Amino acid sequence: MTESPLKLRRDGAVLEVVLERGKANAIDAPTSRAMSRVFAEFRDDPELRVAIITGGGEKFFCPGWDLKAAADGEGPVSDYGEGGFGGLQELPNLNKPVISAVNGIAFGGGFELALSADIVIAAEHATFALPEIRSGTLADAATLKLPKRIPYHIAMEMRFTGRVRTAEEGARWGFVNRTVPADQLMEEARTLASELASGPPLVFAAIKEVVREAEVMGFQQALDRVNRQQFATVKTLYNSEDQLEGARAFAEKRDPEWKGR
Repeated sequence: MTESPLKLRRDGAVLEVVLERGKANAIDAPTSRAMSRVFAEFRDDPELRVAIITGGGEKFFCPGWDLKAAADGEGPVSDYGEGGFGGLQELPNLNKPVISAVNGIAFGGGFELALSADIVIAAEHATFALPEIRSGTLADAATLKLPKRIPYHIAMEMRFTGRVRTAEEGARWGFVNRTVPADQLMEEARTLASELASGPPLVFAAIKEVVREAEVMGFQQALDRVNRQQFATVKTLYNSEDQLEGARAFAEKRDPEWKGR
């Protein structure tokens, strides 16, 4: 039996997903489908509130697509699962916070995997690049995402040149939230995950849906849809016990007890 490329750790409401495949944590189609299943189960489990994705070892987060699989005939339009490559970037209705803990090299599809999270924490030695230009192919998700998240000219230089960026540069340009020493990476990610897990899950869900859907809307259209409760998560939030609990806790000067309903 083939050993699973994913190591899972569940700590209360937090799920840790460790990509640990071979020497470099490259992703082939079966690994991507496994990741899709894991993140779909995370999405659908009401007891889980936050996920952390990281790589095994100290050198590689993920270098992207497994080129050995490509050489054996696996194509860029293979079945990567419901969530697309890496299980995250196309997964519908993923309305829970996800943290990337980037422990090393994040190139190509590995960089895109990190970008698919909501928050990116990187070890100080981590590096990022989109080297697809050198092999004559397109980093499709990054081509769409990067110019919306960092200055256009920086994004285009990364796409056109494939040049490696350090974690410090990533933080400077805005695709990394913060950098930490390597031996503090998971502690930092777990502390943040614990903080988020104690937060209001219905609000987080509404934030993620509104941000995601508003990408293809004008400001006023999106705001009107929020005000009219035309987003499913917003309607759920505004008619929830948690909405009342938040107001009561504020009035009573106590910490709220979020139930997620």
